[in-house]
Amino acid sequence: PHGLNARRPPTLSYEEAVQLIRPGNAVYIHGGAATPGKFLDALADRARTDTSLSGVQLHHIHTETGQNYPLFAEDVSSRFCVNSLFTGSNCRAAVNSGMADYTPVFLSDIPLLFRTGNIPLDVAVLQVSPPDEHGFCSLGVSVDCSRAAAEMAPHIIAVVNPNMPRTHGDGIIHLSRIEALVDCDAPIFEMDPKPQSDAIKRIGKYIADELVEDEATLQMGIGAIPDAVLSCLGSHQRLGIHTEMLSDGVIDLIEQGVVDNSCKTKFKGLTVTGFCLGSRRLYDYVDDNPGFAFLDIQYVNSTFTVARNHRMTAINSCIEVDLTGQVVSDSIGSRIYSGVGGQVDFLRGAALSPGGKPILAMPSTTSKGLSRIAPTIHNGAGVTTTRAHVHFIVTEYGIADLWGKSLRERAKALINIAHPSHREELERDAREKLGLRL
Repeated sequence: PHGLNARRPPTLSYEEAVQLIRPGNAVYIHGGAATPGKFLDALADRARTDTSLSGVQLHHIHTETGQNYPLFAEDVSSRFCVNSLFTGSNCRAAVNSGMADYTPVFLSDIPLLFRTGNIPLDVAVLQVSPPDEHGFCSLGVSVDCSRAAAEMAPHIIAVVNPNMPRTHGDGIIHLSRIEALVDCDAPIFEMDPKPQSDAIKRIGKYIADELVEDEATLQMGIGAIPDAVLSCLGSHQRLGIHTEMLSDGVIDLIEQGVVDNSCKTKFKGLTVTGFCLGSRRLYDYVDDNPGFAFLDIQYVNSTFTVARNHRMTAINSCIEVDLTGQVVSDSIGSRIYSGVGGQVDFLRGAALSPGGKPILAMPSTTSKGLSRIAPTIHNGAGVTTTRAHVHFIVTEYGIADLWGKSLRERAKALINIAHPSHREELERDAREKLGLRL
């Protein structure tokens, strides 16, 4: 999304830039590690002194600011309507209290919401790399659905940060497309690796040893389980990456030659992603690195794109699975925890890929010792992945292959990978509540 005229937008302060937001505007906010936190702070400050600012709609995926979400402050929250398309930790309480909205949507469909006008945008607030000598900036670590927002919003405010990597791919935007610039020289958000319990490590080893083949193309979701899988792949060969997100774990595999993308059928030789989230080491590694392609998430996560990859192996985590194979990944009971994301995009694509494997994984119990494998999903929970989509479910006790299995066979397979202390009760519930003869 760019033009090539010589126009250069003015550089404004944060206080001046937020004046470009008008009452009733629909505003896209760059997400992930590219979240412009200081812009949100300034917007909240304006709302405290400008009583005319109201009815502003904000749309975004998870926003990583390293702090509380400033627009949820008690003295300004009534002025804004926040719509989370994937809920992060700093929006979770607001969504579950009714202060903010949550839209369940496949990650691949979010650009379509913008491009079709289903969610019309007036302004896109982006955080970008400094322009090159030709006037081109980069959307950096978060191209995902931000490219579509940059295409569709008539007004763009860009926070220009030298700490934002310049990434190759679809995230290029010319200065002439931008209405105003804001200079910023602050570190972008970094995410520390999540600690891996013994159960998580065992899950990672099961998946790496039993399910990931040499020459596979991998998609990893976010969290400790995908990281645990990556840490166990050191003896594999000729792996490829086609994923919605990247974390630090891929760097060592690339440097060891385990990941070389040589057997991919789409973008052979390139690591393909929509965004990355991790440490400064990761951001420095992808900076101006032609071995990576950061692409529009509508394309990256397209089931048709995913299915064309060689031995596509999709690895995602979930919260709860019932004995028929229904999977809950975005809620805990009726409380929204995250979002639909790209789980179904990749699971279905992997299922259609020659030699592909759709994998879902979780510890067998919660931190309170409750079984994550349940006779029925908890009241109010939403099914993210249907029982018809499910293939492999993995816990620290093994692997259940549910594809093509009857309800009775599924229940038996899932009980076998449940925590031993819950198996007897699950067998009883399968018979008494579900009428299954085990």
